[in-house]
Amino acid sequence: MFVRKQGKTKFMYLPVTVSTTFSEGGLVSLDSGYLIETTSTTAGTSTIGVIRHAITAADDDYATARSVEVEVPVEKNVIWTAGVTSGLVAADVGLYQDLTSNLIVNRAASTYDIVMCTKVLSTTKGEFILNIGPESLGVVSG
Repeated sequence: MFVRKQGKTKFMYLPVTVSTTFSEGGLVSLDSGYLIETTSTTAGTSTIGVIRHAITAADDDYATARSVEVEVPVEKNVIWTAGVTSGLVAADVGLYQDLTSNLIVNRAASTYDIVMCTKVLSTTKGEFILNIGPESLGVVSG
């Protein structure tokens, strides 16, 4: 789960893919004009921010076309805390890393470079800057 620690963000309401579940605090991307959960192979250029609320099949509006709240960084270097697969070490600070899922950083991969580690909190938790949006330095989506 990505939780903002420091820096300016704003809340945007963006259309969600109907009848799709989302995990609270997960990175989300835009695909064909609708939100989807970011995956381990989603480019940073299409990733928009962090969904603030879980969406489950039990929700009253699960099958309804609507917009949902996404927390979007509005300045560079916003710091987020997030879980890591395992093995985060001091040498990871300053390195770009990928995701295992939209909730977890994969410190062993660096193809899409969605986050940059800024601090190690434990072997399974760290602080990161998101490398997302149009200004992303990662792999360009095609």
